[in-house]
Amino acid sequence: MNETTTAAAAGLDGVVYDFVVPARQPWSRVIKAGEILRIIDLEGQQAVDFLCYNAADPGDRYSSMNTIKVQGNSYIGKGTVLYSDAGVPLFTVTEDTLGRHDTVYGCCSIPNNFLRYGVKTTESCYSNFLSELATHGMDRSAIVSNVNFFMQVPILDDGSAGVAADVSPPGGFVDLRAETDVLAVISNCPQMHNPCNAYNPTPIRVIVRTAD
Repeated sequence: MNETTTAAAAGLDGVVYDFVVPARQPWSRVIKAGEILRIIDLEGQQAVDFLCYNAADPGDRYSSMNTIKVQGNSYIGKGTVLYSDAGVPLFTVTEDTLGRHDTVYGCCSIPNNFLRYGVKTTESCYSNFLSELATHGMDRSAIVSNVNFFMQVPILDDGSAGVAADVSPPGGFVDLRAETDVLAVISNCPQMHNPCNAYNPTPIRVIVRTAD
């Protein structure tokens, strides 16, 4: 996987980083305060599991509960602020073509795949997070309930929930403005046993640019 910086190809000003993350693979980068991370669902219907950490204090990580409670909504969309455990604003969603990204379903794991589907897998978002966090000197204690971009989990009146199919069209994107220096970590989900990826994991694109 080669890093590229292709401002013209991105069609955006101020691009400092442009990379296609292959299907099933992890990715990470420190996004500096004021920079904007764009995540693009290139082919559509690809779940992107996402964690983030205060780069100056990686023990202060994304908090789904703070984020949900402060905004009073269980979905992530334009205007949402992603808060840390300590209440530090990490990212603000400044643009969003979908508007209802999941915050409750967490990431797939090898044990969870066996419990839910009765299958023994060799890859998962949890294992992707483990390997990518290790490159930053972090371990499994850093893995918390994550955002699932481009994935929706409707919660019905009786409390039941499940992954919705066919919700993210090709080319959909979300823009995240870093409110401080933030370590962003992605697992480009390898799940093949529910419709989050339409049973066909595909690449995504990540672009980092300076603020407009």
